Amino acid sequence: MKALRYHRSAQRFALSRIASTLRTGSGAAYGPLDLEDIAELALPGADWVRISPILAGICGSDLVTMEGRSSRWFEPIVSFPFVPGHEVVAHDSNGVRVVLEPVLGCAARGISPTCLACAEGNLGRCERITFGHLRPGLQSGFCADTGGGWSTSMIAHKSQIHAVPETLTDKDAVMVEPAACATHAALSVGSLDGAVVAVIGSGTLGALTIGTLKMWNMPTHLIVGAKHPEQVAAARRLGATAVVGPNELVRAVRRTVGCLAVGDGSLERLAGGCDVVFDCVGSSVSITDALRIVKPGGRIVLIGMAGPTNLDLTPLWQREVTLSGAYAYGVEPFLGGRRTFDAAFELAERQQLGQYVTAAYSLEQHSDAISHAANAGRRGTMKVVFDMQDPRRRPSVPTPTVRTPTASKETSR
Repeated sequence: MKALRYHRSAQRFALSRIASTLRTGSGAAYGPLDLEDIAELALPGADWVRISPILAGICGSDLVTMEGRSSRWFEPIVSFPFVPGHEVVAHDSNGVRVVLEPVLGCAARGISPTCLACAEGNLGRCERITFGHLRPGLQSGFCADTGGGWSTSMIAHKSQIHAVPETLTDKDAVMVEPAACATHAALSVGSLDGAVVAVIGSGTLGALTIGTLKMWNMPTHLIVGAKHPEQVAAARRLGATAVVGPNELVRAVRRTVGCLAVGDGSLERLAGGCDVVFDCVGSSVSITDALRIVKPGGRIVLIGMAGPTNLDLTPLWQREVTLSGAYAYGVEPFLGGRRTFDAAFELAERQQLGQYVTAAYSLEQHSDAISHAANAGRRGTMKVVFDMQDPRRRPSVPTPTVRTPTASKETSR
């Protein structure tokens, strides 16, 4: 089988970081990622199956790793060499299309009794991700024993497998996992009825957060900061009430809530502000912007994966702001305890999310694919994927066909 494997190499990791600093997206060409012919992984037990990826997405967490920018926090909870790729639609051994739920919780690790989080269905909070009969790995795609989607074959526990409805295309299906992440985040704050909400960033994760809010938890005002034309268009299609450039967020929120501003230049922030801010970027700049526009007593939800940052968190204390993270998925109290992945399948179908998969590469083109994904916004692309079924495929970036869901399918709470 062919697989892209990421090795433990401090020297090549450092080279990728230097290269990506000089030019965004160039780190993968120098980092410890190699295309290899390797043996298929052994099944750890009777409850495991072998699957053959069809499409596998390139996620923001993959990019920070490939670019040498990941946090050292992850070192004890991954195992090397690992095959990246956790956004996966695949065929099982019977040819049935499946989507992978990648978190490696207690069930996958053969641990009984399970931890409390897994018992409650909140796999993203599993306490045993370095234990059991698997080597450490918070998810498939970061564990040496399971493989990942950037390959022609990987293994998965039966609890991780979801059959794909015939109504979904492969492109729709590969968006289910990131849609689950966005759904979990957007529903974590409770009802937003009457609220003023901002979403910072309208790449894949930001767009999916907007789509989730529109379907299930639409606030009175949904203000989106989007940088690139396709991201602006996607935010408007998915339901934002206002879309502005990143540098216009402070003014847009101030205009909406009618509050005063304090300070000027880099110290400018609002005296009032949004009830909730979803940060779908996860950089020092975006978190600082979120702190500038959230109201006293408001809440910031960090969805974009933050690397090491140097932040002034004084406003978190002085304004009694809640800063919370949203990772992975589980069950959603806001939807009556429904599994996040079930809701994500519905989101993928109703919003026809496959339209946002606009570039595909073979494994042999991995350096170009990762560079493209790292520069997706400026290149007019939303989601970049690896296509394992046709290795001759060359990258393409077609103009997305806009398929607007019918009014009868739009729901909100």
